[in-house]
Amino acid sequence: MQLKPPKQKKCKICGDKFDPLKPLQSVCGFNCAVAMATKQRESKERKEYKEKKVKLKTKADWLREAQTIFNRWIRLRDEKDPCISCGRYHTGQYHAGHYRTVGSAPELRFCEDNCHKQCVVCNHHLSGNIILYRQSLIKKLGLAQLEWLEGKHEPKHYTIEEIIEIKKKYSDRIKFHNSAV
Repeated sequence: MQLKPPKQKKCKICGDKFDPLKPLQSVCGFNCAVAMATKQRESKERKEYKEKKVKLKTKADWLREAQTIFNRWIRLRDEKDPCISCGRYHTGQYHAGHYRTVGSAPELRFCEDNCHKQCVVCNHHLSGNIILYRQSLIKKLGLAQLEWLEGKHEPKHYTIEEIIEIKKKYSDRIKFHNSAV
């Protein structure tokens, strides 16, 4: 009984076809084997570096990342709406403007009713244009929900795990929104 010669394979590095000498051989020769080993070592080093970097992140770093993703979600959610304060549509930049600022009510930083699309002029130059923002919120949410926003809230001390979960939640919403469009 004669053994069949091994089937030709395509080298994972250079792409040339070759006759393997061993069943699990995936590269055509010495130079490609060295290149593959180097590539695998660099990949492993990058992965280890990423893991070390994640371990060094502080709670503030996680909060900043989660806030950025939350703000992106708010702008996507309200993309067809005008500025919550002035009611204008324009081609400039929009922000995710918080009615109750993160500094004054950090427990509401991820509350979707507290954050809406707002033009740069209203958000930065007019300090939130809060009077018009409040009038728009009464129309959009109702007086009862607005009074809840303006009321007292329990301080929220997020754990890193909760922040990561919030980040994942809004990242998933962004992906779903982008795939639906």
